[in-house]
Amino acid sequence: MTTATEGPTAPTSGSSPAAGGLRAALERIAAPERVLDRPIDRIAFASDASFYRLIPKAVVLTKSVDEVAELFRLARETKVPVTLRAAGTSLSGQAVTDGILAEVARHWRTVRVEEGGRRFRTQPGVIGASVNAALRPYGAKMGPDPASINTCTMGGILSNNSSGMCCGVTQNAYHTLESLTFLLPSGTRIDTAAPDADARFRAAEPALWQGLLDLKATLEADPALVARIRSKYRMKNTTGYSLNAFLDFERPVEIFRNLLVGAEGTLAFIAEAVLSTVPDLPVRYTGLLLFPSMHAACAAIVPLRDSGAKALELLDRASLRSVETQPGVPPSIRTLPEGAAALLVEYQAGAEAERTGLEAVASAAVAPLALLEPARFTHDATEQALLWKVRQGTFPSVGAARKSGTTVLIEDVAFPIEHLADAAVDLTRLFAKHGYPEAILFGHAKDGNLHFVITQSFNDPAAVEKYARLIDDVVELVVKRYDGALKAEHGTGRNMAPFVETEWGPEAYAVMKRLKALCDPEGILNPGVLLNADPLCHLKDVKPMPTVEDEVDKCIECGYCEPRCPTREFTLTPRQRIVVRREVVRLAASGQDASTLAALEEAYPWMAVDSCAADGLCATACPVGIDTGPLMKRFRRQGHSAAAQSVAAFLAGRFPEVE
Repeated sequence: MTTATEGPTAPTSGSSPAAGGLRAALERIAAPERVLDRPIDRIAFASDASFYRLIPKAVVLTKSVDEVAELFRLARETKVPVTLRAAGTSLSGQAVTDGILAEVARHWRTVRVEEGGRRFRTQPGVIGASVNAALRPYGAKMGPDPASINTCTMGGILSNNSSGMCCGVTQNAYHTLESLTFLLPSGTRIDTAAPDADARFRAAEPALWQGLLDLKATLEADPALVARIRSKYRMKNTTGYSLNAFLDFERPVEIFRNLLVGAEGTLAFIAEAVLSTVPDLPVRYTGLLLFPSMHAACAAIVPLRDSGAKALELLDRASLRSVETQPGVPPSIRTLPEGAAALLVEYQAGAEAERTGLEAVASAAVAPLALLEPARFTHDATEQALLWKVRQGTFPSVGAARKSGTTVLIEDVAFPIEHLADAAVDLTRLFAKHGYPEAILFGHAKDGNLHFVITQSFNDPAAVEKYARLIDDVVELVVKRYDGALKAEHGTGRNMAPFVETEWGPEAYAVMKRLKALCDPEGILNPGVLLNADPLCHLKDVKPMPTVEDEVDKCIECGYCEPRCPTREFTLTPRQRIVVRREVVRLAASGQDASTLAALEEAYPWMAVDSCAADGLCATACPVGIDTGPLMKRFRRQGHSAAAQSVAAFLAGRFPEVE
């Protein structure tokens, strides 16, 4: 691994290090066309939605559990680790590796509704929104409702224990899971729904089976630790492994099933899962409440929550300012005083007959609140969409306004509700202290979950040190002052791996380390993620963000564009076109690795430029409105001489005659 100041790892030559022995071994597992090890392929898959980058030795587009099992066997033999990846929308660095990247998306998209919509069966590559589309005729949906639901897949939703705006801590992936089929690094495969699943687990993996019971006994023998675990999971918390599984279940196969939720692919591969559904409530009553201060807004959270509000989204003044000039945003937001805050509130019901009841409940709940202006709720779907646009536009607005050469980071913490107001104010003070004037704060207030967005350069040691000081203070604030969670719903990843022990304490951390050793004794699954002995790992392998063409320079590499792209499984996706372009620019400017640069420049015209549909579909999903088509068209135009362009223009102007 390299430090941020040394620069990211890069291929050492135009021919991949996976050539020869490793490639031959991989081709014995998967068809040659599904083994990707050219420089352009490896660079394209080197980034996820986080601010980390690791370049894989090879990417394997897996098709079956047997193939994944063979990859695990190869990893054990060669000591080359494996990381599982579906959509690559992870925000904390969970889906990148310098080993073998096993893609489990494009050939893993089966979803089946069962028991009249009471539950659904899914593979890891199914997009969350596709699950809800399949469930819609049954008046149901899945519990987790992450903001990235139109892009993220069930593999990531399970592996990160995703939640979202409405699901809280009771309808997340952990609590709606019924069963799953897992594959251990050893090759053992278990369907936890089978009647003899626990017996088979014990026979195949006796040390792991007994080890889980021993860890359960260790935890239960410590009343203080039991109380701490229970307390921490009453709020959103995805820091470290899901220790509540040891307390919630008795049989080892059940304990392990739920330990895999939030394990970020470090313990086993989830090949299939069955989850229960929740009602999809179509009747909605939505309002934006404006408060004179953060304290006033936070004081309203508990009474609004207790009145039955399904969504309570908090926005500080800076986040409101980031969207106040966008078309359609209520003009009163522009006149808010400094220090003001807002709550986006939504009540939901299942039947039209309940609509007037929602009005009465909302009216009673807001009556005692001290607001800057009278509360205005709406039933109109267009107006509701506009209000949600205010909330959803904050992150991309900061991303679009960032300086070229910087990246946008979204952090994810949680506090006990009773301390949320003070914690929010303290966070904003940290932004001022460390020089982040553009920082915004928003989040799922009903659950004490706050997100803050900053823009950051990692191009020199001073910038890295600035970020390190901020994170150190955030850890101090969240853990030591308020006993909150450093990761509420985005997963631990590389981002907070150095601080898991700080949050949980040595006893709980020892249980996590023992769990990892029992499941993956050779350390082949996603090493460095979730548990990491390097106290500075969160500052290493940071992705480069060189300035590129204006058309795409604002890209934050979130991957939201990818499901819309017609060439996503043919050549490259829009995100990958930009990722590779950035590497071409970086290598050309640095003078490093001329052979890799030559290989990228040779492959790029077809893989990125000529094969792009240039239809603008990517812009319809991009949070910062990027359309890669115009840049690809410009590159095409630059590939032709002035004379050729003149002839083409002449013919285009006389096309009826030409035809």
